[in-house]
This record gives sequence, structure tokens and C-alpha cells, in this order.
Amino acid sequence: MPLAESEVKERLRGVAAGLLTPFDKTGDIEYWKITENAESLYESGLRTFLAAANISEYHSLSQTERTKVTEASLEGVPSDACVLAGVGGSTDAAQELVHAYDRLGVDAHMVMPPDHTYVHELGLLDYFDKIAAETDTPFVPYIRGFDPSVEFLADLTRLENVVGIKYAIKNPVKLGAAIAAGADDVVWVNGLAEPYAVSYWAEGIEGFSAGVSNFRPEVGLELFDALTTGDWERARLLRNACLPYQNFRDRPGQNNTLSGAVSVPAVKLGLELAGLHGGDVREPIRPLAPEEEAELEEIYHRLDDDIERLIG
Repeated sequence: MPLAESEVKERLRGVAAGLLTPFDKTGDIEYWKITENAESLYESGLRTFLAAANISEYHSLSQTERTKVTEASLEGVPSDACVLAGVGGSTDAAQELVHAYDRLGVDAHMVMPPDHTYVHELGLLDYFDKIAAETDTPFVPYIRGFDPSVEFLADLTRLENVVGIKYAIKNPVKLGAAIAAGADDVVWVNGLAEPYAVSYWAEGIEGFSAGVSNFRPEVGLELFDALTTGDWERARLLRNACLPYQNFRDRPGQNNTLSGAVSVPAVKLGLELAGLHGGDVREPIRPLAPEEEAELEEIYHRLDDDIERLIG
């Protein structure tokens, strides 16, 4: 039985872990590893999970794979967890996924950032509205990769079924203005992970997506507690512990100029080092080079030392 709308909002006020998609060397998905990762992360204390999300390599998955990835995610957590599943693409394709996810019993739909070449803000509102009209299940639009107006963001909060906004734009001033202009009953989630958790919290964010916390969830849980209690010094120390790993994720990698290209394989290596399942990646993502893996392992072990010092 999916969570009620009020329960989904409460789960958004926390740390949302992305469930990555473990591929084997031939590019096939090892679904059982998704289930095991979800089980482990739930046991660590996390209660909010993103299935078939950006970090799950959403755009490299077929419609059928997205549904099966989400099903494997749901199998790994009990009914009190909140599972949001990614939908996107054309209106028809997104509506198709909404119906498939509803049959599985997801708690909410996360509308992926638009990957259309040309978009209009009013057209985007129509797009979100048409998808939301297909279901009573709560919606969380994911804002990333384009720079909408404050007015658009405020209008988005007033669409039917929208219970939260995942904001992943590096503009805290716009965030604060949009929260002030938007509906009061919508939960704003920081989509840029731990590095922005402290500053965005001051603007009105109530939860954040996981970066390092995807494989070391205790960091995110402690950071969230520090933010909710107003322990800013501790929050900054925990945030700073995450920065070297998160900064690595922003790199283009070897023989490439596009930023963030190593982001997903970096998290997958973190999962492996933490005793969870990472797996391979699919094109257009590339695996880490051996030298990058060695450097990232050193960063991980420094993170491990910081976690021991700060959390025990």
C-alpha cells in the first residue's frame, strides 16, 4: 500500500538515496543487487529512495528496464519506506511509466529534468500537468539543466499532485525567492547533495538528495540531524568531510572536457568500497581509468577516517 500524501511529504524531509543500476560486464542489469542495496540502506536508517533516477542512469534504460529497476527497488524496502520513481521523455512515454509504476505501488513519481532540445516555461507546466493528470500518486518535479524563472517555479508548486520540488540549480537566491513565492505546503529538496545542504537549508530546503550518503548513509543522517537541530558548526564539518569525494565527482575524467562525466562510476566505486553493489556503467558513461580508481580509493579512505572522527 503506497504512503499517503502527508507521509510522502514527511519522507521528503530527510535524506533521499539514489538506487544505482548495477550492470555486469555485458551491460545486463543485475536486479538482485538493487534489491540488496536497498535493503542495506534501509537498515542503515534511510527511508527515502529514488528508483530509475538520474544517478540510476535513467536515460540508458529502456521503459521495461525502468519498470523492472523500480520493482527491484520496492522489493528491497518495507512499506514504511518512500520510493520515488523517475518518469520522463515524451508526454506519452512519461504517462506510460506512471501507469506502470502505479501498478507496482510506488509512493511518488519524480518527473525527470526535461531533455527536450527546446522548451517553453508554459509548455513545461502543461507537460507536468498532463503527466500528473494520469494519476492520484504524488509528484516531485526535478529541476536541473535549465534555468527557469522564479515565477515558473512558483507556478509549479501549485500544480495538482505536486508535493515537492527537487531543486538542483546552483542559485540559492533564486531558490529562496521561489520558496517565498510558491505554495506553502510543498517540500523543497536540495538536489545537489551534501555540498549545498548547509547553504540551501538556510533558504528553506527541508531535505536533500544523497551524494556520499548513497554509500555512507550515516554521513547524510548525521548531517540532516545537525541541520534540523541548528548545529551549524557540526553541519559544516560533516559537509566538509564530503567535499573531496563530491568534488571528484564533478571532474570530466580522462580524454574529455564535459564536467561530471565520472560522477556515476565514482559513486559505484564508493558502493563497492563500502561493501555494497556498484557494478559497471552503460554508454554514454565511461568507467573510471585505473589511475582515477586509485586516487578515489585514497579519497574514500580519508572520508572513512573523517567519519570515524566525527561520528565514531
